[in-house]
Amino acid sequence: MAGVWVRRQRRDRPARVTLFCLPFAGGGAGAFREWPDLLPDDVEVCPVHLPGREARFAEPPIDDVGALVGPLLLGLTPHLDGPFALYGHSMGGLIAFELADRLRRRGVAPAWFFASGVRGPHRPRRAEPRHGLPDDQFLAAVRQLNGTPPELLANPEILELLLPMLRSDFRLAETYRYLPRPPLDCPVVAFGGRDDPDVSVEDLEAWRQQAAGHFEVHVLPGDHFFLGSARADLLRIIGERLAGV
Repeated sequence: MAGVWVRRQRRDRPARVTLFCLPFAGGGAGAFREWPDLLPDDVEVCPVHLPGREARFAEPPIDDVGALVGPLLLGLTPHLDGPFALYGHSMGGLIAFELADRLRRRGVAPAWFFASGVRGPHRPRRAEPRHGLPDDQFLAAVRQLNGTPPELLANPEILELLLPMLRSDFRLAETYRYLPRPPLDCPVVAFGGRDDPDVSVEDLEAWRQQAAGHFEVHVLPGDHFFLGSARADLLRIIGERLAGV
């Protein structure tokens, strides 16, 4: 059903542009909770609710991009009645890219595409897959990325609930396979963290191949989760780009 994937807020007046946000592995819509207060009032921040977490915890997570994007597109279609942009961080960037490609085939393009903390999709992974590691090694890899609150990883009861979703998300990202296709018919912006051990500047620059026109890269202070540590800079740039929509 269409309402599952997004929950739109009541507004005094319609938004000028909607920013759909796709979370990182292990993350959810809550990662974008404070964004509406930091972006212009005429931008509606609309986090995507993925299965297996938060309000959709009872649903099994989906560990394949192709299997996820089909129902996601059906869920978002009723909400694409005005200008919109896509933002995805890490795993969310790959999902957003495949979503944008499906939309391209329908003749629909976002006003902007924001890829955050994720290599160009055609660029091969350097790191070994982690989703199949034993629990202790897998959790050590999760901790190293510095995106999951340590108190959650230290709580055995919560960890037992989170682990299947975390593994599923890592599997989705690590088994992603790019197939050649035309570039996106919209401006593309790639964001990265200066100290991100997984995504290099060259990985960010690779997004240029996926842009038919305007392309830019911004390297911000922080590691893989610079969207928290450099949030003000990130949202300032996004807000400035959306101002022209």
